[in-house]
Order: sequence, then structure tokens, then C-alpha cells
Amino acid sequence: MFSLIRAAVGGLTGVCRAHGHQQGLLHSHLKVLAAGLKTQDIPPDYSNVVLPEKTKLKFLNKVPNLKKAKKEMKKLRDIQGPAKAANAFTTGQYAIVAMGGGYIHWGHIEMMRLTINRKMDVNTTFARWRFNAPYKPITRKGLGQRMGGGKGAIDHYVTPIRCGRFIVEVGGKVELGEVETILTEVAKKLPFPAKVVSRESLAAMQKKQADMVENNQNPWTFKEIVHGNMLGVRKVLSPFDLHNHGRFTGKFHFPGRV
Repeated sequence: MFSLIRAAVGGLTGVCRAHGHQQGLLHSHLKVLAAGLKTQDIPPDYSNVVLPEKTKLKFLNKVPNLKKAKKEMKKLRDIQGPAKAANAFTTGQYAIVAMGGGYIHWGHIEMMRLTINRKMDVNTTFARWRFNAPYKPITRKGLGQRMGGGKGAIDHYVTPIRCGRFIVEVGGKVELGEVETILTEVAKKLPFPAKVVSRESLAAMQKKQADMVENNQNPWTFKEIVHGNMLGVRKVLSPFDLHNHGRFTGKFHFPGRV
């Protein structure tokens, strides 16, 4: 049978040559089928992942349980500079990380809790908070009041957040693509810039920042200029700027500054 097919193809090729066509014209219209094995990615191993007893985000109180509410000053230093706590993974694989400072109030907490609990699979995924319930009082005066008269009454409570602090940590027998859309939707609604990261992407981000500091070719860094007191810059800088070497301005973070 193969000899018959070979003879037929040879005859067609001869006809094409007789009419002035090239041999490649026939081969371009022949479809060659090739069978083989398709390589698939090895599925991740979740044998060491242990799901907690309660996988959903728990309800956080709107008002702290205090015997007597105490008014406070603004204390903007609560949202300035890098986070010193809750800035690393514990048991999860993915998280929402704050890229700037700000305040979270109870409306944001309920938005995150309802969105994540409704859309995630509780049989394979768990989520946990990485910040405390609202505890800082915010005062406000009613409309139409005259200036003065002392500090206003407590209106609501918030939680201060610094740059680099984890907001929500997610883990379980799940990949990033399955929860990234949910976490991104939540991160866009927060009152400060936030980003969805995994363990690998967070390590790569930290390594990139360390490489920028190590391979910097410009000798005139913020730290060197301040130490040399060039143009008397020390008299216009605060102790906050000296401590963080100009990497933060208020609640804003400059990732490109070394």
C-alpha cells in the first residue's frame, strides 16, 4: 500500500513539473500529522499544608471594648515609615501588602471580610487578618458649630497601617491564579496603595531593593549628603528623615530611592 501511495505522489509531482509548477507547491498543501506525548507541568504538592479549623475571616468589632473611651491626638507617626510588625509570612502563601500608610476603618474591614469569605473556597483555602481591630479614636464636631469649645466627641475608630504591613494573609491548597482576582479586587478599594504578593514575589521585591543599594554607582546618596550637611540641609530635615534616609515622605514610600 505504501508503494501505491508513493507512486501516486510521484505521479502528481511529475504532473506539476510538466505544468511548470515547483515541487514545493505540492508539499505545501499536504498536511503531515505527527503524534506525540504532551508535557504537562507537575502539580504542586500540598501534603504539608494544614487547614485551620476556622478558614473564614472572623468578625472584628467596630468599637473597642473599653470601660471609658479616651480621646487621643492625631499622632501621624503611626502611619509614617516602614512597618515593624506583621511584615512577613506566617502560615499562608499569598497576602495583600500595604505600599503606603493610611487608616483602615470598619467599612473597609467589612468590605474585605464579605468579599473574601463569599468568593473563596472554604474547603481548600483559609484567610486570616494581620492587623488589629479599630482602636484609635477619631473625633469630629457636628455641622454648624462655632470654632473652639474644646475637642470634639469621638466619631469612629480606625487602625493605623504603615508601609510594608500585611493586611490579609491567604493560604491553603490553592494557587495564586485562583485567589489573585479576589485579592486584587480588595486591594483596589483600600484607602492606601496595596499590592498582592506571594512568598516568591515578596522575596524578589526585597532582593531587588537590596541589589539597588549594593550596586548603586552614585556616591552622593541621601545618607551621605545629610551626614556631610551639604548646603546646611540638616536644619530643614526632621529626625524622621534622618532615621529613614529620605525613603519616606509622610505616609508615602519611595521604592526607587537608596
